[in-house]
Amino acid sequence: MPEAPLTSDERQTLLVIARQGLVAAVRGLPTQEVPVEGLTSRLAALGASFVTLTGNGELRGCIGGLQAQYPLAEDVRQHAIAAALKDFRFEPIQTEEVDHIEIEISVLNTPELLTPASPDELLKQLRPGIDGVILVSGPNRATFLPQVWEKLPDPAHFLDTLCNKAGVAPHSWRRGEVEIFTYQVESFHET
Repeated sequence: MPEAPLTSDERQTLLVIARQGLVAAVRGLPTQEVPVEGLTSRLAALGASFVTLTGNGELRGCIGGLQAQYPLAEDVRQHAIAAALKDFRFEPIQTEEVDHIEIEISVLNTPELLTPASPDELLKQLRPGIDGVILVSGPNRATFLPQVWEKLPDPAHFLDTLCNKAGVAPHSWRRGEVEIFTYQVESFHET
């Protein structure tokens, strides 16, 4: 059963936690784990999230987790800091950039394994713009959030590109050499 959507207050709380973590980390200030006391039960429960940072409309960092290991509020804090400082694709965010960084949070539900009978059936099971996709091949793993469908709307190309991100041969998904999981997100950002 899907989780009830976050309330507007819960969303705002997560955005504030992410912003505070981002600012403190970029400025080299100590950061502390989010205490669960005073949080709603949803924010204190285990949750998985991705935090995406953009500056001037350009991606500046995106880090997250696929499995719930921490209270959702703490998961968001950790990923906001990691997206700012540890996304290997980008230089760490600098102090002078902080005011121009926009935060987007994607809260994930539990991934589900797809078991299609054929590659064509797999393509029919995917819901562009709705499903995030995890591709697993042995120790290799990669994911695209549902938002990636905006840039890769063709399901076959989407899966080929995800294979490439995971470090496996494109079309591996056609040969049944990978496992495919889908998940959905509740996504929101600063205004």
